[in-house]
Order: sequence, then structure tokens, then C-alpha cells
Amino acid sequence: MMDSLTVYVVICAVAFAIAFMKGAFGGGLAVIGIPLLSLVMSPLEAGALLAPLLVVMDMFSLRYWSVHTWSKPDLAILIPSMVVGVGGGAVLVSVLSAGWVTLVIALTSLVFSVMYFAGGVRQNMVVPSWRMGFVAGSASGCATMIANAGGPPLAMYLLSRNLSKTIYTGTASIVAASGNILKLVPWLLIAQVDAAFLWTILLAVPFIAFGVMCGFRLNQRLDQQKLFSICHGLLILLALKMLVSAIMTLNPGLL
Repeated sequence: MMDSLTVYVVICAVAFAIAFMKGAFGGGLAVIGIPLLSLVMSPLEAGALLAPLLVVMDMFSLRYWSVHTWSKPDLAILIPSMVVGVGGGAVLVSVLSAGWVTLVIALTSLVFSVMYFAGGVRQNMVVPSWRMGFVAGSASGCATMIANAGGPPLAMYLLSRNLSKTIYTGTASIVAASGNILKLVPWLLIAQVDAAFLWTILLAVPFIAFGVMCGFRLNQRLDQQKLFSICHGLLILLALKMLVSAIMTLNPGLL
């Protein structure tokens, strides 16, 4: 699975990129993790490897986005609903074949990217909404379990709350961390954890720490809209590539 220099380079580059976005904006780029890693391994292996890496990223990220940056009324809605979503996503991942997992990941990534470019989230919700929060939290939990794509549903809800940039980022960080912890056990049950798996995680830790630090320092300087546009543009290209691969896997006669 992980015996070439190219694979390690890709893993460390992906870890740095996602960690950078976590430090800068509380998340947003984890969705490209599985598509990128799927260039050098199967989607199931990619998901299993990324699950513990995301938890490590959250440990570093929450050093910067601590409890005073969280919107606790929103967390009371989002975290319980995310438990429901992660459970549903775990069921889907466990029953689908590799080809179907690839297809679901590709379609999920495409849909969320198109939603991002469509834009237009209104910022007018003065108080938390249990109904909208539950929909956003459960959708985020399911999407993060399947494709690490939990950011868009969460962002749409939090943006509508008209929170300050600091509270928005801090709340997004702790919700993402909660989802990553919830999905860790299901993904590790799917994976075959061995020494090479553990060494790969350790190898990526310095890149994660550096990425989070760089992201946090640039939080006040860089334009979030431009960064997200570039990342989601890349995601569309990767998702299209995965979509073609999934179709070919499910329909070998097309080759």
C-alpha cells in the first residue's frame, strides 16, 4: 500500500494542505483528502489513513481556536446531530463496494463544489435554529464519514448565523474535530492497521504542525474567498477523475 516515495510525498503534501486550511479557517479542504490520496491508493485506504490524520490536525488546530472562540448554543445543536449523521455515513461506507464508494465520494464532492460556487448564503439568523442546525449537523456528519466533505453543510449553517470571523472559525473547528473523532473508530475498523500505517501517520505529524501554524498566521491576511475557489476548482477536477474511474470499475465493458 505505502511502499514508494511518491506515496509518502503525496500523503505529506495532502496533510500539510488540509492542516493549513484548518489553521486558517477551521476546515474546508479536508474534502480533497480522499480524492487526492486516491491517486496513489484505493478510496477505502485513503479514508482509513485520513481519519487519524484529521484527529492529529484537530489537536494542533484547537491550540489556536480554543473554547473562547466557540458558539456554545450552536454546538448544543450541531454536535448531537453530527452523531446521527456519522452513524448513517458509517453504514453506507460499510455496505458499499469500492467502486460504489468511489462513485459516492466523487458525486458528493462534485455536488458540494457546485453548491460552493453557486454561493448565496444569507446571514440573517439571529438565534440558533434546531431544525436547520439538525439538518446541517446530520448532513455534515454523513458527508464527513463518506468523503470528509462535512465542511459545506456546516459552513452554510454557520454563515447564516452572522457570527464574527473568530467565532465562526472556532466553532467550525470544534465541530469538525467532534466529527473526526466520531468517525475514527468506524474507519479504523475498516482499515488494516499495521506498522507501516502507524509510521506513515508519524511521518506526517511535522507537516501537520507546520501547516496549522502557517494557516493560523495567515488567517488575518489572506482572502478566504480566493483560497476556497481555487481549492474547490481543484476538487471538481479530481472528482471528475474519480467519477470516470468509478464508472469504469462498475462497468468494465466500457474499457
